[in-house]
Amino acid sequence: MTDDLLKGASDHAGAGSGKLSGYSFEVGPIRPPSEGGSHSLLLRATRNCSWNRCRFCYGMIYNREKFQLRTVEDIKKDIDTVKAIADEIKSASWKLGYGGAVKADVGIAMVRDEPGLRANQSFFLVFDWLHFGGSTVFLQDANTLIMPTDQLLEVVRYLKETFPDIERITSYSRAKTLAKKSLEELKELRSAGLTRLHVGLETGDDEILACVDKGVTAAGHIEAGRKAVEAGIELSEYVMIDLGGRARSEQHAKNTARVLNEINPDFIRLRPLMVGPGLPLYEDYEKGLLVLSSPHERLREVKTLVDNLQVTSRLSFDHFLNAWYRDSSRHYTLFKQDYDGYKLPEEKSKVLGLIEEGLRIDESTHIHVKEMIGMTHL
Repeated sequence: MTDDLLKGASDHAGAGSGKLSGYSFEVGPIRPPSEGGSHSLLLRATRNCSWNRCRFCYGMIYNREKFQLRTVEDIKKDIDTVKAIADEIKSASWKLGYGGAVKADVGIAMVRDEPGLRANQSFFLVFDWLHFGGSTVFLQDANTLIMPTDQLLEVVRYLKETFPDIERITSYSRAKTLAKKSLEELKELRSAGLTRLHVGLETGDDEILACVDKGVTAAGHIEAGRKAVEAGIELSEYVMIDLGGRARSEQHAKNTARVLNEINPDFIRLRPLMVGPGLPLYEDYEKGLLVLSSPHERLREVKTLVDNLQVTSRLSFDHFLNAWYRDSSRHYTLFKQDYDGYKLPEEKSKVLGLIEEGLRIDESTHIHVKEMIGMTHL
């Protein structure tokens, strides 16, 4: 949508107020694919990661900057800025005869009328959000649930008051942080409008959790996940395929399935391990302490995980590293990569069948993770 607005800006004339270029609000660097793909508004409530020690991530996406809580006042100011931008966009729509509808031609006319908008990320974020329904919001960064509950409640309530049509408000949370919240606090947050949490389980194996310095045990993950489910908050748990490498593949898969069975989250989202220079886990790889699994070995790990799952979750492969393969002319994905994935247990046999299909495909046609990060050897 953003590219369409910029390309078309020279062909349409005007409806902007001429003052939007100076409007901006703070946005962090990441969000879950399911929040970007569904065109959520990104609103930064905290900065960076409160842990910063996981050896597969190490806070690199945040440049290892120190974690900070933003004040409620500053977050509210950002919400007010979003509202001001949204009001200007809808006003332009009425002037152009679209009755408040946020169509591409509205944005094109506004950029044409106010060229400074071309470099205004905040304008495009709000425009795209409204264009695709304006119904979902993601609170950044890595662990917004760590905010004092009364402060987070104030933010969520203000957001809902300002934009009554919001249907879903989402955040990342560390399992340890989630476990520390009382059930009553979580229920109150859910009632206020915090409807979904994304939690990085990564693995249910205590040995691997300790090895990657996740800062939580399998029991802690279970406690946190169960509490979210009991509070009525939709829960996405992320699993990192091959996190234990070739040597710990089976224990990783079986113990992760055990933890997921205890939690029974709404979504299980697979994120295959990718390591690169600068990460402590990459140093393990360089020293031979971590031997990455081959594409077929990764598929067999997924098979073991799925075989052992006894959940009513949706299993999603919504990441580009999940089993890509190719022929001479194009690339293919083994699994569908939408955000809803496969319903378990109803589609369990279908997933297992796709895994068997992938294992029958010559392994040399599968895309190895090392190709994505410039590795030259196993």
